[in-house]
Amino acid sequence: MEEKHFQSSEKVRDFVIGMSDGLTVPFALAAGLSGAVDNNGIIITAGLAEIAAGSIAMGLGGYLAGRTEIEHYDAEEKREYEEIEKLHEVEIRETKEIFAKYGLNDQQQESIARAMAKNPKQWVDFMMRFELGLERPDKNRAHESAFIIGISYVIGGLIPLSTYFLTDSVTKGLESSIIVTIGCLIIFGIVKSKLTGQPLLKGALRVTIVGAFAAAAAFALAKMIA
Repeated sequence: MEEKHFQSSEKVRDFVIGMSDGLTVPFALAAGLSGAVDNNGIIITAGLAEIAAGSIAMGLGGYLAGRTEIEHYDAEEKREYEEIEKLHEVEIRETKEIFAKYGLNDQQQESIARAMAKNPKQWVDFMMRFELGLERPDKNRAHESAFIIGISYVIGGLIPLSTYFLTDSVTKGLESSIIVTIGCLIIFGIVKSKLTGQPLLKGALRVTIVGAFAAAAAFALAKMIA
């Protein structure tokens, strides 16, 4: 029987980050403006500006996070190469300690550690993973993360804003936006939960409640100020 494991978790994480913020923030902004102005044009203009700025900011954040991950790994890898050269026996002992956690006896630990030490690259790769808990990041990770987060933010943001294009009043636009966005939040929550192996109902409710609460808070604040 073939084992099935979920792959591309990082891409899913980026999609979830972009889509969840895209659905929530412009939805809250449009709802808030709906409580303060009576002009669909103003809401659409402000919403599009927010989506543009938000997608760039979120994408840039994803890029910087990806670059930081790569730079951190490279720095630790360089340090590990220096340690196996200058602190050879210390690294041998640390390697043996790792194998000891898996139940190998002293003789097995010594034999395997000495064998690994003959191949510095594989030894360093092993220590990076099992001593430091670091996986080698994809060199394209930063660019991919920026693109996925930015695009998913735009897609998510256009959903709550789209109803204002199709209606002739703020009230109708808001009512339609609530229905469409809540529906999308539920679907998004279910899909996210399905992909990540979480309980479907719990995931859907969590995403929906956060989005609805943000919009309600923005609308109430705008009403109080207006």
